[in-house]
Amino acid sequence: MLQALIFDVDGTLADTELAHLAAFNHAFAEVGLDWHWDVPLYTRLLEVSGGKERIRAHWMERGDMPQDIGDGNELDELIAHMHELKTAAYAQAVQDGQVQLRPGVLALLSAAGDAGLKLAIATTTSPANISHLLQRCVGGDWQRLFAVVEDAVTAPRKKPHPQVYQQTLQRLGLPAANALAFEDSANGLRAARAAGLATVVTPNAFTAHHDFWGALQVLPSLQNLTLAQLRQWQAMPSFN
Repeated sequence: MLQALIFDVDGTLADTELAHLAAFNHAFAEVGLDWHWDVPLYTRLLEVSGGKERIRAHWMERGDMPQDIGDGNELDELIAHMHELKTAAYAQAVQDGQVQLRPGVLALLSAAGDAGLKLAIATTTSPANISHLLQRCVGGDWQRLFAVVEDAVTAPRKKPHPQVYQQTLQRLGLPAANALAFEDSANGLRAARAAGLATVVTPNAFTAHHDFWGALQVLPSLQNLTLAQLRQWQAMPSFN
């Protein structure tokens, strides 16, 4: 029954969040804001899916920032500009080798490809972030590995909404029962489960405190995980 594996990116394929955090702080400094997100604050803000949405949420909750500026569009423009600066800083961090794939990821991608399973990406991050990461960590032909890539542009309704997974399944031409999702966060798990997908969760330092009720399995990493194990878990009656 198992015909496809669908992966989240940030925190799942790679430990990206410290690089993202540094990139956000770089962007704030570039535009003259005295903001500095530390790890506890950023951990909480990660409950908001999407970088622009995260900046806006922090702006609105601070209490010392205007709720709007200019003609009503200038805040949107400022947030978009900060996000562009952040994306560029993150790309540089990736190129500098500051971000690595999580243990077991590359081996599982290779094994799945060799076995003829389809691979897909379902993420709320930007196409640029995906490309920078996978070019550096997988190689220039990374797109050949993935039959489908759905991201923040193609699926603008962010997790925990299931849009990104629904569209991924539609483009794969498969029912949810024939695929597995891989996530690291509660929002990601909720999105995948709402699309009917059994989900393997590999928490990281930023998401270890989340509630992963409903996950197929919760693992420290994908290291030494085999397709035989995945097929066994995926066939469990409670997930069919």
